[in-house]
Amino acid sequence: MRLEGKVILVTASTRGIGAAIVRECAKEGATVYMAARRPEAAQAMADELNAAGGNVRVVYNDAYKKETYTSMIDEVVAAEGRIDGLVNNFGTSDPRKDRDIQNTEYDEFIKTIDANLGSVFIASQKAVEEMGKTGGGSIVNISSVGGLVPDVSQIAYGTSKAAINYMTKLIAVQAGRSGVRCNAVAPGMTATDAVMDNLTPEFMEFFQRHIPIKRMGKPEEIAHAAVYLLSDEAQYTTGQIIAVTGGFGMATPVFADLADSANKR
Repeated sequence: MRLEGKVILVTASTRGIGAAIVRECAKEGATVYMAARRPEAAQAMADELNAAGGNVRVVYNDAYKKETYTSMIDEVVAAEGRIDGLVNNFGTSDPRKDRDIQNTEYDEFIKTIDANLGSVFIASQKAVEEMGKTGGGSIVNISSVGGLVPDVSQIAYGTSKAAINYMTKLIAVQAGRSGVRCNAVAPGMTATDAVMDNLTPEFMEFFQRHIPIKRMGKPEEIAHAAVYLLSDEAQYTTGQIIAVTGGFGMATPVFADLADSANKR
């Protein structure tokens, strides 16, 4: 019950990593608000968790309507009197359009940057204001290994996640004296429904060769890192980017070939 008594708000919360974070926060005793564009889908999940003893509620948030980032926090504060934790989980990219520098349209680039960075900036700005009134809190940004290790495609997504990593550090520095901590979790390839439905088994096998822990991550493993950062156990941790990647991007670039080779050094 590491989050008992805390009020936590999670964006993009009905699927994948967001849903896993909601489940783990509820399990740890938090009052959890699911911010979602489709409240009916979120409510079904909330009802399930509440039937199991959780305390989960729903607020409206549309990632492409910036005013809803402010209104969702206003709604939480109006109901609870405070907000102790914010998880900025929303992120978007269209791999068919978000490609390399030569094959990505400027409008697509800016659209992705605006959506991903704007969601973190506006929600965090409002959260810092409200958390400062009640002694502080914790902001957790869900970044990506794509913001740490350059890829051959998705230039907009990677740039936005790298910027979120730096914004995380800026918020930590600028809001620390208000009692607000800000950290990020950077997942590697994670076995969400979206990943499993859109990647071929051949690609997944190829990719996993380059992960020292030779498998994809589980959504709940990302959630465990988020819960730690939201909890009082992390009261002296701020401005950090925690990579939950199975070691991807850490080893030598020729890791997979060396690891599979009979002629190791």
